[in-house]
Amino acid sequence: MKPCYRDTMDPNIILGLAKRRGFFFPSFEIYGGMAGLYDYGPLGSTMKTNIESLWRNNYVMREGMSEIFSPIISPEDVFRASGHLSEFTDFSVQCQKCNQAFRADHLLEEVEDNPDAMSQDELQEAMVKHGIKCPSCKGGLSEPVSVNLMFKTMVGPIGGRDGYMRPETAQAMFFNFHLLYKFNREKLPFGIVQLGKGFRNEISPRQSITRVREFNMMEAEVFFDPSNKVWPGFDEVSSKTLRLLPDGADEQDITLRDAVDKGIIANEPLAYFMHLTQHILTSAGLDSKKLRFRQHLKTEMAHYAEDCWDCEAMTGYGWLELVGIADRGCYDLQSHIDESGAELTAFIRFPEPIEMEATIIVPNLSALGPLFKGKAGAIATKLSEMPCDGLDTAIPIVLDMDGEEVSIPPECFTISQEKKKVSGKRIVPHVIEPSYGLDRIFYTVMDHNYKEDGEYVTLGLPVTIAPIKFGVFPLMSKDGLDDMASDIDKKLRQKGLLTYYDGSGTIGRRYARMDEAGTPFCITVDYETKEDGCVTIRDRDTKDQKRVKMDDLERIAISLADSSLAFEAIG
Repeated sequence: MKPCYRDTMDPNIILGLAKRRGFFFPSFEIYGGMAGLYDYGPLGSTMKTNIESLWRNNYVMREGMSEIFSPIISPEDVFRASGHLSEFTDFSVQCQKCNQAFRADHLLEEVEDNPDAMSQDELQEAMVKHGIKCPSCKGGLSEPVSVNLMFKTMVGPIGGRDGYMRPETAQAMFFNFHLLYKFNREKLPFGIVQLGKGFRNEISPRQSITRVREFNMMEAEVFFDPSNKVWPGFDEVSSKTLRLLPDGADEQDITLRDAVDKGIIANEPLAYFMHLTQHILTSAGLDSKKLRFRQHLKTEMAHYAEDCWDCEAMTGYGWLELVGIADRGCYDLQSHIDESGAELTAFIRFPEPIEMEATIIVPNLSALGPLFKGKAGAIATKLSEMPCDGLDTAIPIVLDMDGEEVSIPPECFTISQEKKKVSGKRIVPHVIEPSYGLDRIFYTVMDHNYKEDGEYVTLGLPVTIAPIKFGVFPLMSKDGLDDMASDIDKKLRQKGLLTYYDGSGTIGRRYARMDEAGTPFCITVDYETKEDGCVTIRDRDTKDQKRVKMDDLERIAISLADSSLAFEAIG
């Protein structure tokens, strides 16, 4: 484990708190555990859901994107097309004495600036140069070998189809493009999102939930016409500042507009979603002073990316990648077109039809009519809009007609060269992909919000992220105070607010337990409540307390929980 960095928490302290308070802990512990697998506990499961809701509220509600949910197992064809079969690899070395395997680049992190960008030969040369030995037994290490990180499985019984656990949620948004394009009324730009599990058979998992074999992802695929340089909403955020570390340059604070105009960020869509990423992360409680966007080196760029920026956060593990915002160009759609032969293009209409020399498909209506009856007109229109580059007129054309594959025999069309007025053209859309690592964001929220005052610990989670919104206490668990507190607890839960009833120990110890769990507010019923009908609300961060009437409590609690009311504004 790396030493703690400046202004960050020792990871062991965070891990201790996470296990003690039920945020997360190693899986299968009574059976010795299994590296790279973690459970989210009662508080962690709720906090994870809250982070997902924050993300979804921005991408689905604010940006108007559509959400899908697809299987975690995909056939091998998908990953042959996407490049993952050949490119989704890391370099592994094995100890010749104890047989443990390690990622080669991880063993060089203390002595090389960016080992994960090194080639196989460069890794071997660096390991020899620095005399790298096995971290466990100091034995000698093998030369690095390339290892594919996908989990392979068999779909069906013996003789079934080869499949893989998906390493990302993205591919379903590409191979379903023809359906999603129709759903979005065949207009660009549009975005599709998916939240779910990804799987990566890590060579040597480490650093708790920040590098695991089964992880949680939140991804968006934004499809757009690359010839349109203007992005909706960019002007509204163009004066916002990001901290950038461009490839080959120094770290700098720069506005989005300047970054695009100077060519540091390739285009407006990429810059816009970098800003949205920072907005979401800071809303989740991350410290903006500990965030930066680092551009991938050319040697580390993913096989599908034309450009990519990692949003990194300073943590006790050092700079940790939380989100990758990639310009994937048309790589994925074109790869699935080439592999499957499917029509995964968009039709871009010109402002005015233009006359041009064109190779076109001419439908033969006299042949289409008898074969396809009432569908003949729609088929003719679709044929006439198809690109014909490389089309073999000796074989049928397969069209997707409202989800049904229809085979059009060669006698139903001809290829012609003529001048015609063209209303538009077909393109393979480009894609911006913001890919969020939910587990890493979760850990960093805890890291950035952990505070100590002597032995007193406060987890200063934002109200929207905190798993428990209110602790509810009777001052004493007798004299009817416990009944009144239980009634408040029940009513707040019925209003959709997650509460925690606690009637044991001193009131100070109960406050401390809630502060350590990140609970922003506590409500206490005391003996005065019986006389004046008021309860005490305590603020976690300031430790201030206010008396409010029980008749107003539900309204105030709901407003505090959705952040429409600040604690100091309570009358």
